[in-house]
Amino acid sequence: MHDHRRLGRELGLFDTDPLMGAGLPYWLPDGAVVRHTLEEYVRDAERRAGYRHVYSPVLGKRELYELSGHWAHYSEDMYPAMRVGAEEVVLRPSLCPHHALIYRSRARSYRELPLRIAEVGAMYRSELSGVLGGLTRVRAIQLNDAHVFCTLDQAVEEARAALELIGRAYADLGISAVRHRLSLPGEGGKYVADPELWRRATVLLREVLDGAGVAYEEAEGEAAFYGPKIDVQIADPAGRESTLSTVQIDFHQPERFGLQYVGADGRKHRPVMVHRSVVGSVERAVAHLVEVHGGAFPAWLAPVQLLVLPVGEEQLAEAEALVAAAVAGGLRAEVAGPEEGSLGARVRAGRLVPYQAVIGAREAEAGVVAVRLRDGRRPGALPQAELVRRIGERVAGRGTTLWTE
Repeated sequence: MHDHRRLGRELGLFDTDPLMGAGLPYWLPDGAVVRHTLEEYVRDAERRAGYRHVYSPVLGKRELYELSGHWAHYSEDMYPAMRVGAEEVVLRPSLCPHHALIYRSRARSYRELPLRIAEVGAMYRSELSGVLGGLTRVRAIQLNDAHVFCTLDQAVEEARAALELIGRAYADLGISAVRHRLSLPGEGGKYVADPELWRRATVLLREVLDGAGVAYEEAEGEAAFYGPKIDVQIADPAGRESTLSTVQIDFHQPERFGLQYVGADGRKHRPVMVHRSVVGSVERAVAHLVEVHGGAFPAWLAPVQLLVLPVGEEQLAEAEALVAAAVAGGLRAEVAGPEEGSLGARVRAGRLVPYQAVIGAREAEAGVVAVRLRDGRRPGALPQAELVRRIGERVAGRGTTLWTE
């Protein structure tokens, strides 16, 4: 059973420092590679699905969060306002108010809808120190977030497509959901008081889940303060559940922000706002990936994809040439030379790397490499260019398959 906190430090992925503060991990080079690659994967998947990417600031005026409802319903999870001159600004707890402002920055027509806005952006939660742990509960969060502004008739299809996008990402990442949950409001003042908006959004989300053929459970008290949501639940090795991905249909914030579009009839209408996150918090996603794969990430996500092992100093030039060719081909490759120990020791040290290429005297003379796969297979000797091509195809195709004959 893998614990991402221990393994993440052993593999040099992330760490913490008391001077930075609890719940504020920093990313080491190999961890930064995993994070960056995951973020780029999500951006590419979103781009292919018709999303446009934006950047928005991590600060907002207090009035912004009063308007969105966060200040009234979510302030216990927010950092205190900071006075800057005559204004009060807040570290944002969510990206959706910013995206609502981007939507309303100019007049919109029905011809633009659905308008899909995505961002991998920072947000901040004032978590109590007792609940912080590794990457799963942090105070500075990099969130894969998106908001689709659409007509009422488009909302179910947009939410269904978001659920499908989540499923494809999980397959590529080699992870799976333990269940889907329809999260509904509970008792108390945490939720906005508008029963009709809650009813309409809940009906639509049930339609999304039923139409997708996804088994789900309903859970009261787990909704966002502004509306119900579909939570895609994952579990750690100890069986503890958490939410990684979400899909929400929101009537509340379009109303609060006065969002409009001009319809085919020439009149102004209110759009629906579909919130969705494919991998949720990047921190939580990486923590889960570490625990599921034990550090043996899918090849496209691995910090080092190809480890080149010259048997002796005489093959070092050939090894460096292979690494240069692999890097030029877009791969992440390194040499582990004889100075790092015996060949067997280097093979064992690189056991989490998807591909190893051994170059001895015979391989160097023949212009080939002996290929070893992480799963123990040995496809045999291949020319260097052929190996780079094959690994490149596997990486470009993403997924979890290491090799095809």
